[in-house]
Amino acid sequence: MSVKVKACVACQRNGRKTCRRTRLGEPCLKTFPLECVELLQRARATFRSGRTAQEAFRLAQLEALLRMLGEHECDFVEALGRDLHMPRFETIMSELIPVKNEALHAIANLKKWMQPQHVQATTLDESLVVSEPLGVVFIIGAWCSPVQQTLGPLVGAIAAGNCALINPYEHTSHTAELLHRLIPSYLDNECYHVVLAGVNVLDEVVELGFDHVFFIGSRADGNRVAQAAARTLTPVTLVLGGKNPCYVDLQCDLAVTARRIAWARFHNAGQSMAAPDYVLCHADVRERLVQALKCCVMQFYGPDPQESRSFGRMVNPESFNRTRDLLWRSGKVAVGGQVIEAEKYIAPTILTNVVETDAIMQQDVSGPVLPILSVDNVDEAIAFINRQEKPLCMYAYSSDGTVISRLMKETSSGAFCSNDSVLQSMMVALPFGGVGASGMGSHHGRTSFDTFSHRKSCLLRGTRFECVTYLRYPPYEDRNLSLMTWASALSVRTQGWCQLL
Repeated sequence: MSVKVKACVACQRNGRKTCRRTRLGEPCLKTFPLECVELLQRARATFRSGRTAQEAFRLAQLEALLRMLGEHECDFVEALGRDLHMPRFETIMSELIPVKNEALHAIANLKKWMQPQHVQATTLDESLVVSEPLGVVFIIGAWCSPVQQTLGPLVGAIAAGNCALINPYEHTSHTAELLHRLIPSYLDNECYHVVLAGVNVLDEVVELGFDHVFFIGSRADGNRVAQAAARTLTPVTLVLGGKNPCYVDLQCDLAVTARRIAWARFHNAGQSMAAPDYVLCHADVRERLVQALKCCVMQFYGPDPQESRSFGRMVNPESFNRTRDLLWRSGKVAVGGQVIEAEKYIAPTILTNVVETDAIMQQDVSGPVLPILSVDNVDEAIAFINRQEKPLCMYAYSSDGTVISRLMKETSSGAFCSNDSVLQSMMVALPFGGVGASGMGSHHGRTSFDTFSHRKSCLLRGTRFECVTYLRYPPYEDRNLSLMTWASALSVRTQGWCQLL
C-alpha cells in the first residue's frame, strides 16, 4: 500500500518532484506451493478468457510497467541500497534503464511482432507463421540484478500475450518485497502475480505445470529447476552463471582496457553474471595491467573503497564467506584483499600467480575478485578457454582484428564482446543467453517475444486443385508416383508449386 512520506535525499538534492513511496522492511509472507496452485488457476482462467490476446491490453500493461519504474525510482534505489549497498547511479543505469528500454522497444515494435509472417512455401497455398502466446509462464529472477533480471523477462512475457507468476529472488528481500507490493498496483491483478517462494521450494512450484519456465541464476539452482520442469515436460529458458574469460592481448590500449575491465568486474561489488571472471594475458603485459587496474580502483573508489559511496557489499553472509574463502585459497593478492565480515565487505581485489587448479578457477566468482593468469600467446589462451565449460560471456581486448576474429570464431560462448565488457548483455537488439553449461535459450527485444511465443505454422489451402492432388491417394500406381516425382523435382527448381500436390 502506497503512503505519503518525505522525499528521498537524492530527489531533494536534485530538486525533483517527490517520489511516491512504499513501506520497506515490513515482512512479506512467503508464498507456498499450495498458494501458487490457486494463483496459477486464476491466471490460467484469465488467459483462457482471451484478455491478454489483444494488442491494446499488452500495450497498456507495458506502459503501466514503465509508470511503476518512473514513479517509484526512489523506492528501487532504497531497496537495492539495503539489499546490495548498490549506489543510486548503478541502480538507475544498470537496473531501471535497461528494463525501461526493453519496455519502450516492445511498445514500439509490438504491432509488427504480432503480425503473421508470410512464408513462400508453395505457389498454390498461403503459408503463415503465427506467434501465439504460450499461456501462463513462471519467471524466476536473479539476486545479483534483481530488477533487471526479473522485470526484463516479464516485458517479453507481457508483449507475447502471456499471464505470469513472477518470483523475485529471496536473497534480495527488500527488492522482492517492493515488487510484491508494487506490481499489483500497476499490472492486471488476474494476469500477473508476484510470489515469494524460497529456493528450497522452487522445484515444487515448477512442477505445478506452467507453459514455460524462465530462470536466471546459478547452475546448481538451474539444474534443479530444469529437472523439475522435465517431470512435467515444461519448456525452460536457463540463463546460468559461468566463468567468463577475458583475454588481454599484447596489442591493446592498456589504459582503456583496465578501466573497462575494472568497471565491469567491480560494478555491484562484482555480483554480476556477465562480468569478466578471470583474465588471460601475456606475462609481458601482466605487471603493467595490474598497475593499470590498481590505478583504476584508486580513481573509481578512492584510497579506501570501504568509504566509497560508489562501491557495494555482498548480498548475504553466505556469499561473503564463499568469496572470501576462494580469495584466501588462490594465488597472491596484488591489489585489495581486505575483508570486513560485519559489513559483508570485500575490497576490489586483483589476484596474480593464479593457476588453473586454484579454488577460484573451479567456481564462479560472484564477488569483487579478479584472478589474472599468464599465457604465452593467443593459441594458448584459446586452448585454455576451450578446456573449460562453455561460458555465458567471452571478452577479448586487442587492437589486432585477426586476434579478435580468432577468439570469436574458435571459442564458444553465450555472447562475445571485444574491447569492452558487459554491454552486450544490456542491448535490446542483441539476444542474450547461454550455451552448454551456461544455459539454453535467450531473451531481449524480439528474442524475448519469441521465447514466450509459440510460432505456429499455418497452411491455408483450398479445394479447387483436387483434380491434381488425387495422385497421392491409394490405390498407388507407378504412373502416379512418376508424375509426383517429376512434379516434386520441378518444384525444387522453380521455387515450389507442389508439395505432395
